[in-house]
Amino acid sequence: MICKLYLKHFLPYFGNMKLNLGLFLACLFTVSSMFNLHSQSVNIPLNDDYYHLIDRYEIKSGRINSNYHSSWRAYQRKDVVNFIDSISSEFKLSSQDEFNFNYIRNDSWEWTDQADNDSKKPVWKHFYKKKSDLYSVRTEDFDLHVNPVLHLSVGRESAFDVNTFINTRGVELRGVIDKKVSFYSFIGENQMVNPAYIRAYRSSNLTVPQEGFWKGYEENGVDFFTARGYLSFDATKHINMQFGQDRFAVGNGYRSMILSGFSPAYLFFKINTKVWKFNYTNLFTEMTADVQGNPGGLTGSSRYPDKYMALHHLSFNIGEKLNIGVFESIIFSNSDSTSNNSFELKYLNPVIFYRAIEQQNGSPDNALVGVDFKWLPAKRLVIYGQWVFDEFLLDNLTEGNGWWGNKWGAQLGGEYIDAFGISNLDLQGEINVARPYAYSHNTQYGSYSNYRQPLAHPLGANFREVVGIVRYQPVDKLSITGKLILATYGEDEIGRNFGKNILLQNTTREADFGNEIGQGIDTDLTFADLTVSYHWKHNFFIDLKHIYRQLDSAQQGLSNDTNFTSVVLRWNVPQRLNEF
Repeated sequence: MICKLYLKHFLPYFGNMKLNLGLFLACLFTVSSMFNLHSQSVNIPLNDDYYHLIDRYEIKSGRINSNYHSSWRAYQRKDVVNFIDSISSEFKLSSQDEFNFNYIRNDSWEWTDQADNDSKKPVWKHFYKKKSDLYSVRTEDFDLHVNPVLHLSVGRESAFDVNTFINTRGVELRGVIDKKVSFYSFIGENQMVNPAYIRAYRSSNLTVPQEGFWKGYEENGVDFFTARGYLSFDATKHINMQFGQDRFAVGNGYRSMILSGFSPAYLFFKINTKVWKFNYTNLFTEMTADVQGNPGGLTGSSRYPDKYMALHHLSFNIGEKLNIGVFESIIFSNSDSTSNNSFELKYLNPVIFYRAIEQQNGSPDNALVGVDFKWLPAKRLVIYGQWVFDEFLLDNLTEGNGWWGNKWGAQLGGEYIDAFGISNLDLQGEINVARPYAYSHNTQYGSYSNYRQPLAHPLGANFREVVGIVRYQPVDKLSITGKLILATYGEDEIGRNFGKNILLQNTTREADFGNEIGQGIDTDLTFADLTVSYHWKHNFFIDLKHIYRQLDSAQQGLSNDTNFTSVVLRWNVPQRLNEF
């Protein structure tokens, strides 16, 4: 009935995007309610350390797993547990591997009968009856997990004689109602004083990396809320739908040239269809196009303009060793005063080629297409990559004339686990490249960004980068991670657009031809991170971290060095990484 009224009466007369989208979602929820819904779960939040463990065991198994497709993150809890249970007897596990297996199972104990998660001594009979949950309830019709969130960090930045800290307090909860609808919610209240390079990023972009609205706190700090939450349900055995506020990532690398978790959470509606060897994901989002404020904080007296993204990604397993993915995304907005755009309902079609629709509309929007792959060529080894095309003309591309519109990004990487026969020593390396003006657009709000932050790589565009990571777990509860990131890029000058800042309109470009990676102000970045992490209790970590960052710029006054040491307590929250 809702769908009938929408199509017959509301759609022809209402141009309001939110009304149309809301009614569209209502239709989908109504239709889905007609199906016999299946037991399903929420996602595992994005966490580089956690996801490395999962990916490690897929590589160790020597084949592409059939429970989920790793190129789309986040993974559902039940799929990860099913995968871990399915391979637990296939190879000999080290003590560290057994510890990790139990950790993953205990973290999602509602989906396995192999978890030893009962506490020997619950607190006051009601709390920590399970090792992994402060409070939990499980009945025939209701499942609930409630956990505290704590992130306390103190540090010292020697070059600027500044004491840094992070103070995050919050709560995380998840559950299932009637074995049909699951839910997830996260709320955190934060105060931070960051190292100087992050404060500089905030001042120039008016944003806190990975976060939304913020205000100043004391002399150098920021104060903000973090909130994520969504509903999830299975419409059929093969189709899952989610609606809420969160973020995702696409790809198998440490970075992503397609979609990363760098920007803040956004409103989304996701449809995931997994049939046979195919995994097809549709993502429809509402994002923030621009913000108003100053280096002391943002203003909250008026609504920020919106922008929208439609993205679909098709992943296909070829045999047991190879996965191929293709994707397409479109960024559009009806808030940009420089264009006559309106919300285009055609982009809500989950099975259509967005670029064709965009061309029929006069090419007002920003379309990206690309491919990704993962290959297991040998024991304990994976090779992966991505190639993203923002715009290109084949003639100009083959001629190598540096046409500005040949905008693309690429990634090639690999991971070698139990390297050189050393148990739990994992090595990873990758190369990332983006042409000048990639991810930018000819209107203010068409860039591939959210809340003035890149949706893909944190460096934006016009760069080359090499990433090297060494991970070692010498004993069960102790992990050591070393990272080295080397990047070279061309920085934009004041009043001149060389293609680094994706927020700048590419109509202000310096030249049509002769563009090359690194043009602009020559800049070299060295970022090194050494982290020793002790897993004291379930999801309670003690980190000792040292960061060295060196920025060498051809322009006087832009070069700087950072030496930063911190001690961190984390409870049910990942590391806060600012590796740019």
